[in-house]
Amino acid sequence: MIDLAVLVGPTAAGKSDLGVELAERVGGEIVSADAFAVYRGLDIGTAKPTADLRARVPHHLIDIADPDETYSAGMFMRDAAAAIDGIRSRGRLPIVVGGTLFYVRSLLHGLFPEPPKSPAVRRYLLSLWQQRPVEVVRWLELLDPDSAARIAPGDQQRVLRALEVTVAAGRPMTELWGAAGPARRRYDALVMGIALPRGILHARIKQRVEAIFAAGLLDEVRGLLGAGVPADAHALKAIGYRECRDVVRGTMTLDEARERTTIATRQLAKRQISWLRGEAGTEWLQGADEMALTQAISHLEARCGSGTGPA
Repeated sequence: MIDLAVLVGPTAAGKSDLGVELAERVGGEIVSADAFAVYRGLDIGTAKPTADLRARVPHHLIDIADPDETYSAGMFMRDAAAAIDGIRSRGRLPIVVGGTLFYVRSLLHGLFPEPPKSPAVRRYLLSLWQQRPVEVVRWLELLDPDSAARIAPGDQQRVLRALEVTVAAGRPMTELWGAAGPARRRYDALVMGIALPRGILHARIKQRVEAIFAAGLLDEVRGLLGAGVPADAHALKAIGYRECRDVVRGTMTLDEARERTTIATRQLAKRQISWLRGEAGTEWLQGADEMALTQAISHLEARCGSGTGPA
């Protein structure tokens, strides 16, 4: 028997639909592990599960924060643990679904003990970023290539944090993760990853980007800014939202925003796949839809018996 199941994979791989199909078959509820689906008002660009999917199976940790807040991995650990406890108390199986792999790792292993923060180091790194961001990214690539491969080069917050931890600890942040990982496992979890051929995944990404722009992503961003959400809010750093924010500012055309969103989404998928390949113990689901569902149920039955469900 297991505590929970985890369904991960690159963006646009079909995690939301598969998670609901799986939950319906095994008596589960969904715990979202998406760093931007937590924000109210970010509906179109985050590709939140549709109202139909959410009506079929209970979903947790969606629309729980205002877009001018900053939601963190520590907050996710707390909220996800509470949701998991509630689901298990009802005799159902928690199924964690999402592509924010840092959140998933934090949930399963806990956050590693960080070295003391150094305001002086942080100020220096921030100053260097403001002047020569490319050099900062190259520095991270030199000191902690694994973190550099998993963090978007333009993600100032995560690049600087990885460097700050590495400098303060004298060891790459990924080494700290490795030292803290298996010994700190918090749940007995079955982790399943969706694997799609590159061409199919890119076609799905292209289709999703076209769909979210056609559905009114630009107007959604205009509405958020008009409601007083700061342009530099963490929520508006999500792919698609930051590009549309620049359209509203007049520094990017809509066509450019659509193209850059597609490119950024492909880059995110590549980083997610790289991250997942480095995670031991992941059971890979080949293909999508019914084929993946059949494999997922088979993996659950192998771990839990024919009845599946939590311990």
